Amino acid sequence: MRISVAADECVGVAKKLVKELRRRGFETIAHGALSDTERDDWAWASAAAARDVVEGRADQAIVCCWTGTGASMAANKVAGVRAALCGDAATAAGARKWNDANVLALSLRTTSGAVLAEILDAWFGAVASVEPDDRANIAHLSKIERGH
Repeated sequence: MRISVAADECVGVAKKLVKELRRRGFETIAHGALSDTERDDWAWASAAAARDVVEGRADQAIVCCWTGTGASMAANKVAGVRAALCGDAATAAGARKWNDANVLALSLRTTSGAVLAEILDAWFGAVASVEPDDRANIAHLSKIERGH
């Protein structure tokens, strides 16, 4: 699986995230401060990672900024992205299961190494629900995105 990763700073778990993804066998695409050639601001980096997902260069993305809020907002502006800001494993599992989230947003300020591992376990261990109500909500998000 290929994961696009963006961070606006190389602080907190930013570099540990990339190392952990590679340790788990994922190929990574780096954006923002994790790349030597790109603008590192959260809006640019997070949008680039999100575009990788919708354009097929990555299966999922993980975007990070100091709070995670800006990164999630920027990613969610890309049509087809369902980014979820997750501070714990239960939220990450729920975001994948009930929201079919395809972009994980993390706070560089509050995510410790131990919590990062738990969040990644939950995120990659969960699958999207096939329940009709859950799928209807995801379909409705697409309609909202198209202005309906």
